[in-house]
Amino acid sequence: MKFVDEARIEVHAGKGGDGAASFRREKYVPRGGPDGGDGGRGGSVYAVADRNVNTLIDYRYARIHRAKDGGKGMGKQKNGRSGEDVYLRVPVGTVITDRDTGERIADLDTDGAVALLAKGGRGGLGNINFKSSTNRAPRYAQPGEPGESRNLALELRVLADVGLLGLPNAGKSTFIRAVSSARPKVADYPFTTLSPHLGVVRVGHEASFVIADVPGLIAGAAEGAGLGHQFLRHLSRTRLLLHIVDVAPVDGSDPVRAVRAIGAELKKYDPALAAKPRWLVLNKIDLVPPGDRDRVAGEILRRLRWTKPHFRVSAISGEGTDAVVRAIADFLARQRRDEPARG
Repeated sequence: MKFVDEARIEVHAGKGGDGAASFRREKYVPRGGPDGGDGGRGGSVYAVADRNVNTLIDYRYARIHRAKDGGKGMGKQKNGRSGEDVYLRVPVGTVITDRDTGERIADLDTDGAVALLAKGGRGGLGNINFKSSTNRAPRYAQPGEPGESRNLALELRVLADVGLLGLPNAGKSTFIRAVSSARPKVADYPFTTLSPHLGVVRVGHEASFVIADVPGLIAGAAEGAGLGHQFLRHLSRTRLLLHIVDVAPVDGSDPVRAVRAIGAELKKYDPALAAKPRWLVLNKIDLVPPGDRDRVAGEILRRLRWTKPHFRVSAISGEGTDAVVRAIADFLARQRRDEPARG
């Protein structure tokens, strides 16, 4: 199974400029003849795979992309200016399909790969090109050709930057609702999530990352028990694991044992997965009296001997979630800066 990020856009290449039908008219130069220049080429639309872009969210809001038209030809054999091309930056791994024909236009699987989406129209020829021995004063010039227009589907098969871990009913679905536009089902019984949910989290105007809520793991998941085992292999592709733990479970269970149980399943499934960066999110802190919160959180961290990043949040109210999002964005930005370019 893969998570899919999709967008639908229109691309319109520029029209070629019209050729000029003009004649040389200068003092003391009789019968100057035709001197109309050619029209400029219309701008084209390209897609470029960029490893610094990781979602298609921008194309859900900016759906129409137009390149500039070519300039008209002029007298004195001056050609029109070519229209400016448009380059759309998309994540590596984006597949582009023509929605009208079903044709796959490109699969941009390497950083820097470029695909032509809509070709600009050719500029028209000026009348100087039609001069001949039998037609010394042609008054005809070609019009510019129209640019291509296409309705496209962009599809990015992504595995999330951040994966949410936790026992059933730990609050993972509520957390992803709090930080993104994803709307997984939320209820007060285990196994609410039966399939993965993907959310795109915006941080400021430019930064974003992908977070996935997967079905809750249970003891024995590495051997195939429960639902979570179906998705453990996908977590190996994430950059960061966010471990959500209920600090005030209604059944009176021990949060520390819950954290250790998930850690044990990760180690049994894949030691490399267990070695990935994993942060602890102490959820449902609102259910603990304010005067007891430091004590409860401190006791959990002490028993776990937890030295990695940790946060206290209430996903249902949003308390503390902004700090988690900012920390994740900074962490992912540092990772992307440090990794070598692909392609």
